Amino acid sequence: MPGSITDKASLRRAILARRDAFAAPDRDDATRHITEQLLRLSEFDSAGSVLAYLSFGSEYDTTEFVAAILARGKSLVLPRVNRQQRRLEVFLVTDLACDVASGIWGIREPRPDRCLPAETARIGLILAPGVAFTSHCDRLGYGGGFYDGLLSQWTHPRPAVIAAAFGLQIVDALPMGPTDVPVDMVVTEDALYRR
Repeated sequence: MPGSITDKASLRRAILARRDAFAAPDRDDATRHITEQLLRLSEFDSAGSVLAYLSFGSEYDTTEFVAAILARGKSLVLPRVNRQQRRLEVFLVTDLACDVASGIWGIREPRPDRCLPAETARIGLILAPGVAFTSHCDRLGYGGGFYDGLLSQWTHPRPAVIAAAFGLQIVDALPMGPTDVPVDMVVTEDALYRR
């Protein structure tokens, strides 16, 4: 067990350093290509409700994708960290200017005083964040287990789970444990991988 944790921690640091070093103009260009691919997916087209996230740091910038969800008349669902229970809660967001605020770790989250809890059964597509992925759609998260916990709540059929990542986040293999939940698809600026 400790070996896999160490391997994950080392890999996380290496990929995050690589992602942080990705020049901003190149990152912006890659983000634009990824967003274009996401918006063309049949899974996106058919989803009436999309669980996304608000990006931070050097992540794929979800700004345009999230705006497109609302612009196309879909329901936008965003996660909020419940630190006491160590889990994610999901809320419907209709106004990005007023319905979100900086939360734990500085990530913008839904304000529960303004947003209604979302019904997970209505979610048709999930955009999941992550640090590293394989071409087989294995996923390495940030280490808290929040998304693995959230994704494991769905029984089959679960909504399509898609990750948006830069090509530099794709690795040959990941140390996967029993609680690690893979995604169904990874979209990069120049490739699309399906499980």
